[in-house]
Amino acid sequence: MIELHLHLDGSLRPETVWELAKEQKIDLMAKTVEDVRHKMEVPENCKTLEEYLERFEMPLMVLQKADALERAAFELTEDLAGLGVTYAEIRFAPQLSLNGGLTQEEVTEAVICGVKRGMRQYPQIRVGLILCCMRGNTNQELNIKTVETAKKYLGEVVCAVDIAGAESLFPTELFAPVFAKAREYGIPMTIHAGEAAGPDSIRTALSYGARRIGHGVAAIEDPKLMKILAEEVITLEVCVTSNYQTKVVPSIESHPIKKLFDAGIHVTVNSDNMTCSKTNIQKEIVLLKNVLGFTDREIETMEAYAREARFLK
Repeated sequence: MIELHLHLDGSLRPETVWELAKEQKIDLMAKTVEDVRHKMEVPENCKTLEEYLERFEMPLMVLQKADALERAAFELTEDLAGLGVTYAEIRFAPQLSLNGGLTQEEVTEAVICGVKRGMRQYPQIRVGLILCCMRGNTNQELNIKTVETAKKYLGEVVCAVDIAGAESLFPTELFAPVFAKAREYGIPMTIHAGEAAGPDSIRTALSYGARRIGHGVAAIEDPKLMKILAEEVITLEVCVTSNYQTKVVPSIESHPIKKLFDAGIHVTVNSDNMTCSKTNIQKEIVLLKNVLGFTDREIETMEAYAREARFLK
């Protein structure tokens, strides 16, 4: 199994967040591990992507030290190996872990150390890291630094850049200079688009040079765009459970992933945030088969799409 779209801070073990908070003397306003889990998981009545993103606040509180970042990366690698994942790309935003005095380079080095330790202990899995820039109106300099950090460490582990965050509040067009810098450096990119915004956000991402799109489900609204995605072999990193939780789709049953697949688009199956979304790659595959009508052969085809689209060859 292959996981191309997975966020580190949305996939921490609640037990680890609890333990790290105790070590770091951080008050999580929680009395038990179960309280932590409840605060990290998306509520059933989540109404928007912005509300969904609030679930990241607690894990990020404890991800401000190098040893915590290394531990989180190691444990996620361990969890993925336990699920039978053989290749994964984990993404994180270095600029969100600077409150303890670390630099973006030090944050990245800590996460690299964690996944390398995980791969040594579980040689059946290979892990790449995608550095996320963040949507916002005051962090252009931080985003450029993220791209420069990706350039510095690009190689056997760091493999691409991305941009994440509140897509409807901060359109992709605002970040043209960031992706111009990524193109200048020759860094592969995947861009969150067509999640909380419409098909035009996907077109913008493609114009920046992205060959992979995070989510991309809004493409279903634009038949011409769907044709472009199929003909140009653009890979969509689809996250069904997450898309329902953020109300990109009104129900799991109405998710357009099957229509996109049937249109010849290279869709892949991903979990997005294992803890926040209470899911994993195995659960997502079961959902595709039992609710959305995918056959085993079609699941295998999507795995082949993911294998072809991976950044580390």
